[in-house]
Amino acid sequence: MAKQLTEEQILEQKQYIQGLVERARTAMCVIRDYDQTQVDRLCQAIGWALANETTFTRLADMSIAESGLGDPVTRYGKRFKIHGILRDILRQKSMGIIEEIPEKGLVKYAKPVGVIASLVPVTNAALTEVGTGIFAIKAKNATIFAPHPAAKNTTIETVRIMREVLKREGAPEDLFICIEKPSIPMANALMAACDLTIATGGPAMVKAAYSSGKPAYGVGAGNATMLIDETADPADAARNTRISKVSDNGSGCSSDGNLVVDAAVYDEFLAKLQEEGGYLVSDEEKVLLQNVMWDAERHRTSPTIARAASKIAELAGFTIPEGKKFLIVKEDKIGKEHPFSSEKLSPVLAIFKYSGFENGLEMIDRIYKVGGRGHSVGIYSYDDDHIDQLARMAPVSRIMVRQPQSKANSGSFTNGMAMTSSMGCGIWGGNITNENVTLKHYMQTTWVSRPIPEDRPPDSELFGEFYNTATY
Repeated sequence: MAKQLTEEQILEQKQYIQGLVERARTAMCVIRDYDQTQVDRLCQAIGWALANETTFTRLADMSIAESGLGDPVTRYGKRFKIHGILRDILRQKSMGIIEEIPEKGLVKYAKPVGVIASLVPVTNAALTEVGTGIFAIKAKNATIFAPHPAAKNTTIETVRIMREVLKREGAPEDLFICIEKPSIPMANALMAACDLTIATGGPAMVKAAYSSGKPAYGVGAGNATMLIDETADPADAARNTRISKVSDNGSGCSSDGNLVVDAAVYDEFLAKLQEEGGYLVSDEEKVLLQNVMWDAERHRTSPTIARAASKIAELAGFTIPEGKKFLIVKEDKIGKEHPFSSEKLSPVLAIFKYSGFENGLEMIDRIYKVGGRGHSVGIYSYDDDHIDQLARMAPVSRIMVRQPQSKANSGSFTNGMAMTSSMGCGIWGGNITNENVTLKHYMQTTWVSRPIPEDRPPDSELFGEFYNTATY
């Protein structure tokens, strides 16, 4: 249990945070008159300093060594997210007039949000800071980072490099500030003092952000489920599943958790999954696996989160052959009392079989009542009607079609989703936005409205068949 802070300690924390915020606001004043070219140049400088292979690899290794979570090889690839974020923001304006709609007499002007509190998740240190930092600088904001205690040294080092770049380029270092002794009370004080919080992390973190009294963009829990229908290419679906599932040991909220597979392709798909490095656990091993992954109250246990499949198997009490990268569990039950139908945050998959597409949709509906509402679903299908039916019923913000889910949800170079590390899950997931959180969310907008010719339809058009009928 956390030690209760004294009133004096609480006051000291508030004063410390207030000092950081004042430094950040002073830095913002210095760049207030920077033009688009200057700001874009800063974004490019920061991006290269962290996205180059040498530096990002060092920081990724540092993060994994510090936290004990994640997979080095697949984490190295996360640096390309920075490339994608730069691609997107360099194509956009972030100051002055950013949009004009002459037929409506509207002109939109962009303004900074202010000082942003960025809560850095343990599994994404060295990436979240850079992505948030680029979005923030592009809109001429300042950012104060609250590291996760288990990866604080990585975040401190990442922010140190970002500050060094700013200094080299003649910009104020305090546009980026890092709390060096992080704690939950310190993070709470930060959120209450800043203008906006970007909360990428677990439900407790997001709830705290929404309770801070200041605006916040949070994310929802994932329980990404893939529907594989009878038209799917089993080999392609299995390959994409492996790519998505093994990425950073399945720690991402977009990592495939459940596979709902048509009976016509089930056997072939399951065989292909095993060829891709999946290990099909036995009934006995399934029991052992459940006991180690969840406690008696069905809470996930931290020793299995973001760990290698071989390590999870070892903790459960069995071994898997060398070369096997993820665990496959056959399941036919869905519900909160059946934890394999819930989010796993590890290289573990549950596979379900259905007959008849309407039954597959019904299973999807039941799975999202267990968890993951608002986040995402995927489908492997060449039947546009099936894709349409899923899109109409699934309570999610994004649907990926024939793509590796954890590589596609947050934007990729082969889809049109905006690049980010933060994904809103809408009202379903307890968030204010369904969108990928990107540059637009780091700006305020002033709308200027000029008069236009009157746009007033006649009453007969507005009220249709009810016009001039009986009144009450």
